[in-house]
Amino acid sequence: MKKNIFAVAIALFGMLSISNVQAQSYRTSLGLNIDLGDGGTYVGPQVKHFFNKNSALDGQLLFGKGISASIGVNYTYNEPIPGARGLAWYVGIGPNISFPKGGGNALFALRPQVGLEFKIPSAPLAMHFDWKPLWNLSQESNFIAGRFSIGFKYAFK
Repeated sequence: MKKNIFAVAIALFGMLSISNVQAQSYRTSLGLNIDLGDGGTYVGPQVKHFFNKNSALDGQLLFGKGISASIGVNYTYNEPIPGARGLAWYVGIGPNISFPKGGGNALFALRPQVGLEFKIPSAPLAMHFDWKPLWNLSQESNFIAGRFSIGFKYAFK
């Protein structure tokens, strides 16, 4: 079984490495992020900036029920999907800090993520969908797997 998984991983890596796919077609985007799932829905601005063809920082400032603000910044590794113009997958992780309404201690969490982003080839618009669980590291540490985000962005060159 381990040999089969290793062989598939090597084959996928080889296909991704030798495919002639263009890099991400924008450098910076600004838009709206909606974080939803177990625990409530949070909405706010989002910015994503590429430092090279695969590495980006993605930051959000979210507002919603029970929190005054939630600030998160994720490093993401992005890779275009061969044969799907404008579509890329990404994986990332980053810190998140939330400030409860009415005071109280701030909550610190790690937010891993895996998702898809589609940049419309003929327009400066992009959208994403990802699975973004929350691993709370403060107070009563817990892991919330049922968290997702969807976003709509204007892409600058």
